[in-house]
Amino acid sequence: MKKDHNQVWQSCLDVIKDNVSPQGFKTWFEPIKPVKLEDSVLTIQVPSQFFYEWLEEHYVTLLKKIIRKELGTDGRLEYSIIMENNLNNSNPYTIKVPTSNRKAVKNAPVNMPLDLGESPIKNPFIIPGLRKLNVDSNLNPNYSFENFIEGDCNRLARSAGFAVANKPGGTAFNPLLIYGGVGLGKTHLAHAIGIEIKNKYPEKTVLYVSSEKFTHQFIDAVRNNTVNDFSHFYQMMDVLIIDDVQFFSGKEKTQDVFFHIFNHLHQTGKQIILTSDKPPVEMQGMEQRLLSRFKWGLSADLQVPSLETRIAILKKKMYADGIDLPDEVVEYLAYSITTNVRELEGALISLIAQSSLNKKSINLDLAKQMIDKFVKNTAREVSIDYIQKVVCDYFDLPIELLKSKTRKREIVQARQIAMYFAKKMTKSSLASIGAHCGGKDHATVLHACRTVNNLQETDKHFRKYLEDLEKKLSIA
Repeated sequence: MKKDHNQVWQSCLDVIKDNVSPQGFKTWFEPIKPVKLEDSVLTIQVPSQFFYEWLEEHYVTLLKKIIRKELGTDGRLEYSIIMENNLNNSNPYTIKVPTSNRKAVKNAPVNMPLDLGESPIKNPFIIPGLRKLNVDSNLNPNYSFENFIEGDCNRLARSAGFAVANKPGGTAFNPLLIYGGVGLGKTHLAHAIGIEIKNKYPEKTVLYVSSEKFTHQFIDAVRNNTVNDFSHFYQMMDVLIIDDVQFFSGKEKTQDVFFHIFNHLHQTGKQIILTSDKPPVEMQGMEQRLLSRFKWGLSADLQVPSLETRIAILKKKMYADGIDLPDEVVEYLAYSITTNVRELEGALISLIAQSSLNKKSINLDLAKQMIDKFVKNTAREVSIDYIQKVVCDYFDLPIELLKSKTRKREIVQARQIAMYFAKKMTKSSLASIGAHCGGKDHATVLHACRTVNNLQETDKHFRKYLEDLEKKLSIA
């Protein structure tokens, strides 16, 4: 007895049910209706273009095998897709699409995916009866709170982030804007908040997206006439994390759509987390109405980490990677790389690579050789800490002695040289330079600079010291 389309599809469902999760079966297969069976071609009706694309992307291999099992090697599956011309559900019409052959559709509206890296996120809004989709949050599991070292430089931002993670949308920190320079941990902290929220509230929909990706998605939505779908998708998030929001600058239409998404999320008690390289007051090319909303919650800055924090970051990284280095090497790296956590971790990786490739043990000499090359290749800003390290290396002195109150002639001279180069090569105030050199006042720094200037004019050996040191410092 020849089977009809209902019987064939029911046989397919019996197999599908054993190969997909109950939730997946209920969401993606129960709404499908078999339409007809002609010449080994089974036609099924699906609710939308998106629904069809999802099946093609996630279940096409399974469907192909089942159809061939039921209908033979010539068996094929076609989709009958109910398309809508507007939001009022009027003028529905049907198109046929052969499986895995989307090019067969001519002049049919296509709802493009919101492409986010390797795991495209489709817009669930257009599926009748489906309120939420289990989207990939795009969170990096390595960027957790556990791996985020706390210090004076980031304590406020980290504490605020942890409060938000415990009660998303329920604190005064909404939006939470995290700002700071390159490589100071903004993206890490944003991911950490998202990960903690997902751990505590698995039912919440959390999405991390860069401002650049958001902009490209919006452009695609405009081109494909799906701006409403784009907005509705983002309005369904429980927690929205936008990285590098300063790149919205000058993009009026993107700012406008984000303004409405922001308002909807905020008014419905959803959590918004933003990162930027500058505070709202310094953002140029942004609409005032958007900047004012950025100021509604908390703006927390991430500053350059202190020496102790840099050492702690390195030790945490070493522990995570199962690496053991001498303390003097760790301290040397922390003294050398002062402005950027990403660069600091890069220096550690470079040192390990040098040791492995050249089959040398990691010691202070190898670290010094590597740092000289690393600094030369990274156009790094000269800092007071770095100047002190170079001076101490040159005179073979421990840096603690340079910062001590000792009045030994060679120590005083090295300290004065460090002050001289700090005034010449950094933008730091005299008071700041003095504070870095053992708590000296600005008058002591001025006296040191005058002494160095006088000695280089009268003492050729001293002048040679300065020339050597300036060459070493100019690498940075």
